[in-house]
Amino acid sequence: MKLLSKNILWAIGTFLLVAFIFSLFYSTEGSPKTLSISDLASAINSGGVSKIVVSGNDLTIELKNGEKAVSKKEAEAGLTETLRNYGLEPAALKNVNFQIKEESGLHFWASVLIPSLLPLIIIGVFFWMMFRQARTGMSQAFTFGKANVKLFTQFKDRITFNDVAGLKEVKQELMEVVDFLKNPKKYLDIGARIPRGVLLLGSPGTGKTLLARAIAGEGNVPFFHISGSEFVEMFVGVGSSRVRDLFQTAKRAAPCIVFIDEIDAIGRERGAGIGGGHDEREQTLNQILVEMDGFERDTKVIVIAATNRPDILDPALLRPGRFDRRVFLDLPDINDREEILKIHSRGKILAKAIALRKVAERTPGFSGADLANLMNEAAIFAARKNQKEVVQQDIFDSIEKVLLGPERRSRVLPQKEKEIIAYHEAGHALVATSIKDADPVHKVSIVARGRAGGYTLKLPIEETHLRTKKQFMADLAVFLGGYVSEKLIFRDISTGASSDLQSVSDLARRIVTKFGMSEKLGPITYGKNEELIFLGREIATEKNYSEKVAADIDKEVKGFIDGALQTAKKIITSRKNVLKAIAKKLMEKETLEREEFDALIKGFRLKPIAITI
Repeated sequence: MKLLSKNILWAIGTFLLVAFIFSLFYSTEGSPKTLSISDLASAINSGGVSKIVVSGNDLTIELKNGEKAVSKKEAEAGLTETLRNYGLEPAALKNVNFQIKEESGLHFWASVLIPSLLPLIIIGVFFWMMFRQARTGMSQAFTFGKANVKLFTQFKDRITFNDVAGLKEVKQELMEVVDFLKNPKKYLDIGARIPRGVLLLGSPGTGKTLLARAIAGEGNVPFFHISGSEFVEMFVGVGSSRVRDLFQTAKRAAPCIVFIDEIDAIGRERGAGIGGGHDEREQTLNQILVEMDGFERDTKVIVIAATNRPDILDPALLRPGRFDRRVFLDLPDINDREEILKIHSRGKILAKAIALRKVAERTPGFSGADLANLMNEAAIFAARKNQKEVVQQDIFDSIEKVLLGPERRSRVLPQKEKEIIAYHEAGHALVATSIKDADPVHKVSIVARGRAGGYTLKLPIEETHLRTKKQFMADLAVFLGGYVSEKLIFRDISTGASSDLQSVSDLARRIVTKFGMSEKLGPITYGKNEELIFLGREIATEKNYSEKVAADIDKEVKGFIDGALQTAKKIITSRKNVLKAIAKKLMEKETLEREEFDALIKGFRLKPIAITI
């Protein structure tokens, strides 16, 4: 599109230039009449001509009546001689003013050359534009195998490890890499070998690319960065050619660091699909393997790569000598989340009463990117309400928006449907607050968010990395609280419990097949973890158990769900008055925060019950 616009401009400019040249040399003031030589001789004889200007063979005539005319004389003869041949009387010439005008050289040559050369010039310009585009295409063809690697040159928003919260062990590991390149002597003197590669592993949003930028900001060594997808092309051999060019560029700048983002784009396990051994992606991977640990072992290039899919990487890429170090980036804990929130609150006007610790408590499982988005959403909320600063409630609202989607208060529900949703969410909240091992309720709402008609927000009291069987059973019972509540109050069930039932089924199956918590089946995992991959998509998991065991698994899954269902029924049936009180309050206020919910159920003096398995 850009090239087409450029060509159109060239064409318009050329036509304007041609029009200007023609107007310069051929412009005339009106159209004077043309006289023949005989008519001119008769006019002179009659005394009607006052002046004749001779310019070469061209005659410009001024008549006594003020009119102008033009004529031409014979090329080989003089003007007077020609006029005498047409009957001019010599005495009549005394009354005519003759003026001889030398013909301009520029005008002469322009009148001769322009009509013949102008078409050639236009054609020449056209061919010049075509050849220039062809040269551009040829130059692109010659640089097609070059890697589009970029050298870090101190970005405006330069960051260091001080701008990355948490990840203390990870930063220490990466600082060693930078220090090795800055001060290699102290490591080489003791016999340490420079690491070839560092692989950053972690869920999306945990800060892999951010850490790479911090390394670039910390180090005083050249830092090249490129995306894994930039190696992959539809043409054979381009990927491996770009890998060779990348490492040649890096070796000339050694010691240096090369960062490959999203390496799983080219590092997928070979032979996993139908492409065979000559697939372009596999050839690119082979070239990386050779460059990282081939015959040349004296290179001082460290490759840092990032991926969130370590399970699909080729084993040859992960062996010692290539990616010697694997650094795992976990989701931040509560202390790290608080520090991350402080970093992302820079540049935002926050109210003095804001407690970021409370926000950190409400965001377990959030990554660094989630928290950055959270603070941005809070600022948007405040600006939308024309506030001068961000308050605590704005951040709490943004948590729910990130988790569930925006509020849909404009969605008007019939009174009956609103009552069903209120009892459904009250059932979840009542079961959660009645079971000892369940997470406490932080908020209950019947305001629609995203695809959910209402929601119950449960958060753990403290940060945990392990969950017990009793906690899983409590989760199952809480999931079924809404289903049981609807059935008990309305003697019917709605589609509102469909997502809860799906969550219950998935969790119960994982309890049996993945966590080995079934007494009957014992501590065994079922189902092979290696997934079949076809054209990059996971479509199946291999079964490594018999049909009889599959039937036993189904029975155990149903047993866990039935047990949780009985627990939920027991709680809701015995505490029906509490259920109605919560539902009534929800119908009035639509949303209950933790303090309001705790104050409501405190009057009923509920005692948590222990789950019996």
